Amino acid sequence: MRYLLKSLVVGAVLAGCSLLTVPPASAELPPLIPRAVLFDNPEKASPQISPDGKKLAYLKADAQNILQVWVRTIGKEDDRQVTQDKKRGITIYLWAYNQDLLYLQDKDGDENYHLYAVDPDRDRTRDLTPFSGVRASLLSLEPERPNQVVITLNRRNKALFEPYRLDLVSGELVLAAENPGNYGNWLVDSDFQVRGAVELKATGGGDLKLRDNEKAPWRTAISWSVDDTFDPVDFSKDGKTIAVTTNLGADTLGLYALDIATGKLNLLADDKTTDLADLFIEPRSRRVQAVAFDRDRVRWQVLDPAVKQDFAELAKVSPGNFDVANRDLADKSWLVVYTADNAPTRYFVWDRRTKKSTYLFTTRPKLERYKLASMQPVEIPARDGLSLPSYLTLPVGVPAKNLPLVLNVHGGPWARDNWGYDPEAQWLANRGYAVLQVNYRGSTGFGKNFKNAAKKQFSARMHDDLVDAVQWAVGKGHADPKKVCIYGGSYGGYATLVGLTFTPELFRCGVDIVGPSNLVSLIKSFPPYWGPYLSNTWYPFVGNPDNPADRADLEARSPLFKVDRITAPLLIAQGANDPRVTKAESDQIVAALRKNNKPVEYLVFADEGHGFVRPENRLKFYAAAEQFLAKYLGGRTEPPTAAEDIAALRQ
Repeated sequence: MRYLLKSLVVGAVLAGCSLLTVPPASAELPPLIPRAVLFDNPEKASPQISPDGKKLAYLKADAQNILQVWVRTIGKEDDRQVTQDKKRGITIYLWAYNQDLLYLQDKDGDENYHLYAVDPDRDRTRDLTPFSGVRASLLSLEPERPNQVVITLNRRNKALFEPYRLDLVSGELVLAAENPGNYGNWLVDSDFQVRGAVELKATGGGDLKLRDNEKAPWRTAISWSVDDTFDPVDFSKDGKTIAVTTNLGADTLGLYALDIATGKLNLLADDKTTDLADLFIEPRSRRVQAVAFDRDRVRWQVLDPAVKQDFAELAKVSPGNFDVANRDLADKSWLVVYTADNAPTRYFVWDRRTKKSTYLFTTRPKLERYKLASMQPVEIPARDGLSLPSYLTLPVGVPAKNLPLVLNVHGGPWARDNWGYDPEAQWLANRGYAVLQVNYRGSTGFGKNFKNAAKKQFSARMHDDLVDAVQWAVGKGHADPKKVCIYGGSYGGYATLVGLTFTPELFRCGVDIVGPSNLVSLIKSFPPYWGPYLSNTWYPFVGNPDNPADRADLEARSPLFKVDRITAPLLIAQGANDPRVTKAESDQIVAALRKNNKPVEYLVFADEGHGFVRPENRLKFYAAAEQFLAKYLGGRTEPPTAAEDIAALRQ
């Protein structure tokens, strides 16, 4: 079931050697945190209890500093490495109900993931989807069918995903449903029958399609428009209802039970100020036991009295937000993860019988010896009155006045910044910068009116929100208006390029990580399997390059055609195999900048995609970015090591 398939992406999504002159206030800053402590592989991460409750798996780097899955018997010290990945490291894995381990891995960031199975008792690994150029994803696991999973593959047509039943013992794949061309999601009932699908309309929005069994015809159960969100989660155990999250008839996402017989939506939980952010579901009964909402901080709402005391006690165990990472099938032990703004991630084991917690480990124990900055939730007013939920991180030990500021813009744009431990925020604050992270209009989590306010607003009101946030920080006295840098990845990289072209007077410098420069070529280059989703995302929110009017508007919003306006220095970093924002997006603006004699440094990582997964690449990038920021904003630096030399990356 999809709620079991939470993935962990470890590390950053991006994921001259002499010290530069440090401003006088830096003498009061706490000790410099080494980049390796922040951005190298974690010591341990992502623990998972096996379904039978007898084993614990976790991620840990091997002797070559490649993240692998390790397993130990609970109550013993027989830890052993059970995977042998050779390069990128494993970040997405989970237990199957037959006690195998499953993980996904791509090649050099191409996002064509293969599904692998590992027998931890025999250290045997099998590639279950050995198909070139095909992307696999897990769709459903069922406790009562431990040797089977349902996956999706774009094997028959690269543009379309279809569900397959996969036998984990024999490796046999059986097609469970054919995609007629516009189905973008699938639902599996407790009998492992594919009985639900989302049909995406060419005009935007969609229909929920249901059928009584895999031989019956599809019928439409409910429809929604492009302005709405409708996400079916799973069938109930008896197959009579479907848990869905939607904002149909409301502004914010709530949890509903869809009665299949009547088509009626029955509200189970909602919040009028923020979207539903997470679900806690018991795997055997498929019952939603608790839901989370998150505007500035995570708040849980318990729906099932059986876990009410557990959640009340878990809130007291450790500071910060908590989530249950997984649990055994007997529901005796939970693995609970705690995230705080000023501490690395911590894991505890919760014994439901005794109501006692046991500390397991922290992901970065070396980080606990350093003083970390706090992340302050703030609401920033946009010029049109919209309130922007944002986070401000200020350096420790110095007055929060007239500081150099890094505006760190999140990607997506249909994503958001959250409160909690953020390695980039800690890195920048430790170097002496104020850090501002803005949930600009279009960010998810704050209702459909907030999201839809971004329609056709790339480089317009979405950028105005960022400008207004900088002016807010300056007005509060936190930021020096002459020392502001814009920084970000993906959409944040685009926002960096927009900042330096549309408002060049505002920014002293910019750092663009895998950011698009031309919205027309960006949309035209998307992978084939993005096709069915474009009518619900890029076309209505940004524009359709095949429409002449939209194309002209897209070009007007593209920084590539305004490079002559750039006056500030720019650092661009790109993964050569990026399938989302291809290398051509960075190549073309670098060429235009150099043709116009504009200052730009360009780094290309040959073995990365949409972000920097390998720790050696992360460390090289952050060393380069640190030197760049210090040169133009004046913050502290740690001299780069020999391993962080970027000479081979320069293009």
